Amino acid sequence: MAENLQEIPHGSVYYADAKEEILGECETVWKQMKECQSKLKFLETETVPKSSAKFSLSIMCMKALTAEYNQWQKRSPEMFSTNPDILLSLGKKELQKVKDDLDSVLSAVQSKNKNLEEDLKREQQWYEEQKQLIDTLSRTQEEAKKQVEQVSNKSSLNTRAFNEQKKKILQLKIYKKKLLTALGEFLEEHFPSPEKGGSAEKKNSQEEPVVQLKPLQDILEILVDKSVSTPHEPYVPIDDSFWPPYLELLLRHGIAQRHPENPDRIRLEAFHE
Repeated sequence: MAENLQEIPHGSVYYADAKEEILGECETVWKQMKECQSKLKFLETETVPKSSAKFSLSIMCMKALTAEYNQWQKRSPEMFSTNPDILLSLGKKELQKVKDDLDSVLSAVQSKNKNLEEDLKREQQWYEEQKQLIDTLSRTQEEAKKQVEQVSNKSSLNTRAFNEQKKKILQLKIYKKKLLTALGEFLEEHFPSPEKGGSAEKKNSQEEPVVQLKPLQDILEILVDKSVSTPHEPYVPIDDSFWPPYLELLLRHGIAQRHPENPDRIRLEAFHE
């Protein structure tokens, strides 16, 4: 096929004659184009009234396009040249172009097939991995079922232990409530609210506003809640509502302690540590 696609040698007599013939046909077509251009220029130089210049120009363009359309409709396809040498050369070039295109398509298809084969291998590997994973999960599920059965056999014992633990927790809650009530009564009796004394002193002063002082029980509740809610940051800022004698009482007896870097913050002593 490669031999059939070889072009005619440029030095042959046939090639020289074909070249002269094609140049002559090109000259003829070029003369026809020049004549058409001259006719078009002559039509463009015709004077058109200013009032209807735009309309007349549109009519002229329409007529020209219609005439050109009719000419193309009447014209039948013609061969550029009937010289067999030229036709043979053009045919060889077209065949060579088709061959190159087919070679490109073949290369692309082969590359795509190679990629598909690689994808297939990856999918098969993924399938094997998923199959192994499913087998592992199935074994794990069976083991879990066995464990659940063992746990269900011990459920009666666990239920009894849970009920006993729940009963103990309820008793502890009741005991805690009693302790808090007793503590509140003790604090209210022996450490009354400083509101009367503190408010009286500040009412006599016109410079500072009256601040409602917190009783000792409220201060302790604040410290306890802060230690429980944020154990990583148990310090509470001191404001004017904290009565200084009560603060001093808590610090002296080791119930509270100041921040090592900020004396205006205190925390409940970590008795559980």
